[in-house]
Parts: sequence; C-alpha cells; structure tokens
Amino acid sequence: MTTAADLLFSPFKLGPLSLPNRLVMAPMTRCRAGEGNVPTELNAVYYEQRASAGLIVTEATQVSPQGVGYLRTPGIHTDAQVEGWRLVTDAVHRAGGRIFAQLWHVGRASHVSFQPGRQAPVSSSAVRIRTGHAHTPEGPQPYSTPRALETREIPGVVAQFEDGARRAKAAGFDGIELHAANGYIIDQFLRDGVNQRTDPYGGSVENRARFLLEIVDAVTGVFDPDRVGARVSPLGGYNDMSDSNPKAIFGHVAAELSARKLAYLHVVEPVDGQAEDAAGRVMPLLRERFRGVLMANGGYTLETAEAALRTGAADLVSFGAPFLANPDLPERLSRRAPLNPPDVSTFYSEGPRGYTDYPRLGDAQAAAQPSA
Repeated sequence: MTTAADLLFSPFKLGPLSLPNRLVMAPMTRCRAGEGNVPTELNAVYYEQRASAGLIVTEATQVSPQGVGYLRTPGIHTDAQVEGWRLVTDAVHRAGGRIFAQLWHVGRASHVSFQPGRQAPVSSSAVRIRTGHAHTPEGPQPYSTPRALETREIPGVVAQFEDGARRAKAAGFDGIELHAANGYIIDQFLRDGVNQRTDPYGGSVENRARFLLEIVDAVTGVFDPDRVGARVSPLGGYNDMSDSNPKAIFGHVAAELSARKLAYLHVVEPVDGQAEDAAGRVMPLLRERFRGVLMANGGYTLETAEAALRTGAADLVSFGAPFLANPDLPERLSRRAPLNPPDVSTFYSEGPRGYTDYPRLGDAQAAAQPSA
C-alpha cells in the first residue's frame, strides 16, 4: 500500500524531466554572486551540494541592469553571467540534478543607486514602498519613488525576460521559472494595491494579467511551455503588496497559465494560511483553475508536505530554509534524521560560511562519534 511518505519520495514526471522525488529546492536569495553579479565556483559548489532535490529553482536572477535591487545578486543579462551560470548547471548535471533559473526584475523594489544613470526605478505605477529599506552600496536607504512605465516601454521589459530566457538556455538550464511573486515587477502589475494604471495594463483582472501573459508568451518561444513555471504569492504582503480581490486576479492568472500548458504553477501560501480561516485561502481555487502541476511553498514540514500530496492539494512541495541548511534534505527527511538549523546571520553575507559549510548527515554523524 502506498503511504504519504512514499508519495513525497516517489519519482515524478515534470514535462520532459524525470524527478527522483517531489521535494523542490525553492528559490532563495543568498547574495553570493561575484563581481559584475556573475556566479562563481562557490555558487556552483552550493547548488551541486543540493542536487538530490527533485528540482532546483535558482535564486532570483535579474534579467537586466534595470531589474537589480540587491547587492551581490546574480544576473543573466551579460555573456560573463551566462558563463558563470554554466559553471552551476554543469556541476548540478554532473551530480545528476535538474535546475531551473528563476527570472527576476525587482521593479520598484530598488533604489536609484542600483539603476543605470541613477534613474528612478520603474513599476506599474508611481507608488513607493514605504515599509523597510533598500540595502544599497551606501547602506540602508528608503526605497526610491518609482516612475510608471509608459505603455510604449512595456514591450521592452517583456523583451528583457525573453532575452533572459535565451541566455538561460545558453547557460544550460533545464527550464525557467518566472518570478511573479513577492512584490516584484510582475506582481506590481498583477495586484491593484500598486497597479493604478488606466491603460490596457491596468484596471480589470484581464488587463492587470496582461504583462505576465505577454512575458509567458515571449519566453515560451524560447523554452517549450513544459519547461516554464511561474511563481505567485496571492496573499503575500512583502514589499507593501495587497489586492482587493486576490481570488479574482489569481484565479484568472491560473486559468490563463493552464491554457498555456506551463510546466507548473508555484504558489507561495503559508501552509496554515494567512487568513483567519480556510475560506481566505487562495490555493484551493488555483488547484481547481490550473490543470497542470501545482507546486506548494510556505513553511511545509515533512508531515504537512506529505498531507498536501496525499490529499491532492499539491503535486510538488518546495522547501527554502531547510534546503539552505541541509544539502542532503531528501535523505534526511526520508530517514527522519535531525535537520541542521539554519544560521540566519549568514543568509545574505559573503563567502562560504553559512553557504557551503553545512554538514551532510554522514559528516554530522562522524563528527558526533567519540575519538579513539
């Protein structure tokens, strides 16, 4: 008889890819890129260590200089960056893994110090992030007020994502994920807490989804749709985000992405929900509207991940901090072994500490053995 645990550690077919398990390494910003936001051998070691994941989704990777909003985050808009990512994909593939690049443009979540010519960041509308700070080369600063993209400029931003997809393919990635979550530029078009436009990219849910769908249509001209995923966070408040009716906009998005036969829809919604009760959760509606593979993210444990798979609430589950601190997470979970605790102080620092020095299970056990 198949158990829930059998489901979590069972093989899974994701488009043309055969995954050895259903545990996905979630995208996590780590701020370890080298000069010019180029991935290095250190990044290759980090990802290779975690190649036992069913699928790795890289940290968010900016598609243009305009899309940069954080220090030492990797890009995929120069030839040097492509070569740097080739180090990573080659290492992961040698270790038997599979890896997608997450394509990213931060939009208003930037600061003039990151922008070419110190110009204002761009967004759907000229609405500034008021909580938190941008972490700039000059230290923490209030976020800059963005300018609203002109309608005629939007195809150029779509083209940045298309170019990022081409470069990801050249770098050897198995596919790509569009970062449409967490208050970055695609999310800034989707949600009406920011989007105040009155042109064809604002107002109705159809109009607010237009930017994302144009990007999807562009990148699926580079990768087949079954090698393209999208990540959304319908209830997330990060980066001052909100929407008056998340079920309406994200239900529409899910149906449109389903019609385009994407590889998966990656939904960030805490397993316990951000709403007071189950009625506020959006993921069940997305499960209904998106007929393809649904990937869940939001603080899952072994038990809650197994339950989501067993009930059909999700097909894959992505883990963030547990994968960060446990390069051999699938083995540890399958054996019910203790997990390394993540060192929060090193999440966004430099160098190997808190990045590539977390022990594997065998290393930890050997260290615990008394010396002769």
